[in-house]
Amino acid sequence: MPQPFVMPDFYVPYPARLNPHLEAARTHTRDWARAMGMLEGSGVWEQHDLDSHDYALLCSYTHPDCDEEALNLVTDWYTWVFFFDDHFLEIYKRPQDRSGGKAYLDRLPLFMPADPAAGMPEPTNPVEAGLADLWLRTVPSMSEGWRVRFAEATEHLLYESLWELDNINDGRVANPVEYIEMRRKVGGAPWSAGLVEYAAGAEVPAQVAYSRPLRVLRDAFSDAVHLRNDLFSYQREVEDEGENSNGVLVLEKFLGCTTQEAANAVNDLLTSRLQQFENTALTEVPLLAAEKGLSAAECAAVAAYAKGLQDWQSGGHEWHMRSSRYMNEGMVGGPSRLEGVLGTSAFDIRTLFGRPAASRLRSLTHVPHQRVGPSLLPEFDLPYPLALSPHHAEAGRLSLDWAERFGLLDDLWDRPMAEGFDLALCSAGLDPDATLEELELSTEWLTWGTYGDDYYPAVFGRTRNLLGAKEQTERFKACMPLDDPAAGAALAVNPMERSLADLWARTAGPQSPEARAQLRYALDVMLDSWMWELHNQAQHRVPDPVDYIEMRRSTFGSELTMLMCRLRQDDVLPPELYRSGTVRALENAVMDYGALINDLFSYQKEIEVEGEVHNGVLVLQTFFDCDYPTAVAMVDDLMRGRRRQYEHLKAREVPLMYEEFGLDAAGRQAFEAYLRELEDWLAGILNWHRKVRRYGAEDVRSGSGSTLLRGPTGLGTSTARVAALLGR
Repeated sequence: MPQPFVMPDFYVPYPARLNPHLEAARTHTRDWARAMGMLEGSGVWEQHDLDSHDYALLCSYTHPDCDEEALNLVTDWYTWVFFFDDHFLEIYKRPQDRSGGKAYLDRLPLFMPADPAAGMPEPTNPVEAGLADLWLRTVPSMSEGWRVRFAEATEHLLYESLWELDNINDGRVANPVEYIEMRRKVGGAPWSAGLVEYAAGAEVPAQVAYSRPLRVLRDAFSDAVHLRNDLFSYQREVEDEGENSNGVLVLEKFLGCTTQEAANAVNDLLTSRLQQFENTALTEVPLLAAEKGLSAAECAAVAAYAKGLQDWQSGGHEWHMRSSRYMNEGMVGGPSRLEGVLGTSAFDIRTLFGRPAASRLRSLTHVPHQRVGPSLLPEFDLPYPLALSPHHAEAGRLSLDWAERFGLLDDLWDRPMAEGFDLALCSAGLDPDATLEELELSTEWLTWGTYGDDYYPAVFGRTRNLLGAKEQTERFKACMPLDDPAAGAALAVNPMERSLADLWARTAGPQSPEARAQLRYALDVMLDSWMWELHNQAQHRVPDPVDYIEMRRSTFGSELTMLMCRLRQDDVLPPELYRSGTVRALENAVMDYGALINDLFSYQKEIEVEGEVHNGVLVLQTFFDCDYPTAVAMVDDLMRGRRRQYEHLKAREVPLMYEEFGLDAAGRQAFEAYLRELEDWLAGILNWHRKVRRYGAEDVRSGSGSTLLRGPTGLGTSTARVAALLGR
């Protein structure tokens, strides 16, 4: 069968290396798979299948430095996970048996107890038998924290197979953002990252395991692994198995392009994710180690972990070129510049220059302050009706008085400018049923967040004062104590700190400890995302598209404003429901639509006036090397895809979630009220952008739309900068 596209030139900057214990692992895993019942008689594999797939070769390439015992165990894990994938395909995907698949998956977590002494049920099939054996052999070497993280990654890998099955049943191809998020779970690369910790003897220290730099290393690694696999497996998955979960197919449908063009775009995204990994490892991880005070041994573990992920990328690529599972005709023995050296068949000087180098160069050489003209706006496909609180005008007046009283209108903003921003109108649309007191408080939160979003670039960004920004961020966090919310006022010394302490005391004071912790987390995430923007600004770097979309939810303050909606239903709905994949997918789809609304409206203000690099339209322009109207059309398509995903989830997955959590009539009514609040959130954001004096062509040039046009001036400007440096 002819190949559906010509393989692109891959970015593989590090030669693969081979573990010397390869043959021992081949023999061991063949015996193990037979003992677990995965070969003859399984109905899935025969020995020739296992031999031709050669998972021992995969693990020998991806874990080149571990000893024989560790290589045997890791190889058994990969044999198990690939057998599970094929077993689920034959037994549940091909017959499209969702209920049977769900029952099958529900038993598997029982074979991964956090405490191995707790016992397990008796295995009833090869997948259960293999998982039970592997878990008991692995967990004695690892901490409880690793066990929890690895079990979670394994459960994601198992359960999100239902997402693939649902898409096949519905004949549905995901949008690109949904695909990247879900592929991380179902594709298993975060699970692979956990095995890197085991094989490299480099368990990530608990105090940084959930930090942004380590999360980005894991996610960028995962995305690159999956996108590479999508390219090699397109023919088998799409043409043979009828699979919908493939990145080439996703971009083919999204971009409306040929299969070859989609394959090239997937490879560009793969390259971008690898370059994101490199940037994070070199610029963010060392700062994290210093900030958290990691010991020399802990720093060495993080470095070994990063190196292990890097080895996996190169080794995984080498294996894909050799395994019979994949489309790789003619790839081994290609025009390598290091012929005859083991593990260098993927290493080609073209992978370091040419297209990969051009994309990196574009991300670092954007010319700021280009004349772009008025922002181009598509026809927004938002069907949700707008409702406005009748307290809009009064909340606006009270919030402006509050901002003036705390000194927020003395420097970057003045009162006429803040009146033009009309943040009360935004709150009135986000929460049309709010009382006057509630609306005033939410407007003041929006005022503080919007002011801060202007303040950080003006005071810290143009001067590249990352230290001052970090110190100010830590002071903001100190103004939000969890134990006694009112105590933050004593620590506040400048207008932003005093106003934040006031909002924190009034909002968190009456809340339960659980709700207060959620609010504090949402604020921490927003503050840290402002530091991420400054970090990119200091490098003059247009962000990677995946990193941008995921961080944009926080820079836009989406988690904070949505949390205000969610907390109203907390007395009716179980908290674990909000942690479910369905609710997170609903919220992420809505957040992305809202943030991209802002990017479309603010394009002229940010690109022409402020010289900003954080705008979704610019991100796509840079990544695809296309013009402004084309990028606008792509953003519009992405927004439409996210809204369709929201509607799909609401119609298809929410009823299943009701059943899973056993919600009664009151619970279902509460969640449907929450869905309406999400829709109010979108309608209110779009209405505010259409009415506000901040983004129009007449606003951005007159100064009413951009504080950065004039910069911070007047009494207190120098004090603000000195105070930032001194933490005052």
